[in-house]
Amino acid sequence: MDLVRPGYLPDPALDADAMEAMQRDIAADAVFADEHDLTPSAVAIDEPIRETAPSQATLDGGGPVVVGIDQAFREEEAVSVAVAIRGGRVIERAFGRAPLEIPYIPGLLAFREGAAIADALDSLTVAPDLLVCDGSGRIHYREAGIATHVGVLFDVPSLGVAKNLLCGTPVEPVEDRYMAAGERVAIEANDRVETCPNGTTIGHFYQSRQYENPERRHVNPLVVSPGHRVATGTATDLVAATCAGYKLPEPTRVADADVGERAREE
Repeated sequence: MDLVRPGYLPDPALDADAMEAMQRDIAADAVFADEHDLTPSAVAIDEPIRETAPSQATLDGGGPVVVGIDQAFREEEAVSVAVAIRGGRVIERAFGRAPLEIPYIPGLLAFREGAAIADALDSLTVAPDLLVCDGSGRIHYREAGIATHVGVLFDVPSLGVAKNLLCGTPVEPVEDRYMAAGERVAIEANDRVETCPNGTTIGHFYQSRQYENPERRHVNPLVVSPGHRVATGTATDLVAATCAGYKLPEPTRVADADVGERAREE
């Protein structure tokens, strides 16, 4: 993959104010509307991916390429994996790494992990039609979470799937409430989102799966938001289409397993 906006490569030498200023510029360049030809049916993954070795059978076939991205950490290094999927099968896997040069700071995750992601994506030989990132996109203090940062950096449609809500307010209570599989609740910008008006829909809680007996245990919903060139509702539709029985969508579930194994090997 080619970098389209190399000026947005994460630079750990920047101070926090400069990083936040860059994020405002990224948000200004981001497009939170559909600029792609993807449909949920085209990217749908109906069965969990069991065989993760790249398959030549679908490498040259048709259909969109969805790339799942996840990160792990080993000593003082970030390790990232980009797993390319077409037709429900893995067609390529690329790894990246970069030194961990800044601590974890809420809202600045891309500057800690983004260089490893860029390294992995730079190694891909297939062109992604969609990036699915482990982390937030528009649900961010400056609408520039890691999914938005990476999407704008490469100018590729992207979305973020997070496990926790960074900012914003759901339109109805979600905490300690049983949500049925397939249910979604809109998340609106609040005073913590400085770059768009309060009340703007910036993502969804999405219940990808659920146990049948809510009194015994329940699965927490995902937090889905658009990254770049994907509308808010479409982002959730695409995630829903790629969940195949597990909580996480298949692109990031497979990437999570792969990067964990990679970090343990080296």
